[in-house]
Amino acid sequence: MADATPEPVASGADRAGALIRAASERLAAAGARDEALAEYVGRRRVLLIPREPVMRPLGRVWRIGVLLVDADGAAYATGSTTRAIDPGRRGYTSESARDRAEERAAARRGRFPEGETVNFGWRRLDLDDDALRRSDGPLVLVDDVPTVRWSVGRGGTSTTELGAYLDDRVSLLIDPPRGA
Repeated sequence: MADATPEPVASGADRAGALIRAASERLAAAGARDEALAEYVGRRRVLLIPREPVMRPLGRVWRIGVLLVDADGAAYATGSTTRAIDPGRRGYTSESARDRAEERAAARRGRFPEGETVNFGWRRLDLDDDALRRSDGPLVLVDDVPTVRWSVGRGGTSTTELGAYLDDRVSLLIDPPRGA
């Protein structure tokens, strides 16, 4: 007589991890364009010597909408991005323009290749059931189903099942629309 014990059902977090790893593998196999992951290190002194802000390289990720995913299947909530380019002229009148120029300069000091997209200010997502159930970030469990929460503007949000979201976004990176 065969054992009729049912297979254990994977938790929502296990399903989320498997979907993210599968997306990562699909992107790697297709050679999809990735971006730099960095930590922004602000002005500081080292042995009394002032140091300018710098972006410290941490690895490579694929931007999948509101998520960043690395080759190991880790997921991150997006933060800010900049490009490693000449920061341009000085004497900006707006504080935000000065901040963006400082971020570009920090990316250049991080020795990223010219024009490289650099992601910073991100947050690594905890892929366990409890963390995903109480998450206020882009990845959440809704009735034990891994779901992506993304903004639709003016304070509103929308959710999409993670598998469908990843399929759609990964296909855009692998097979971009014509003319893009």
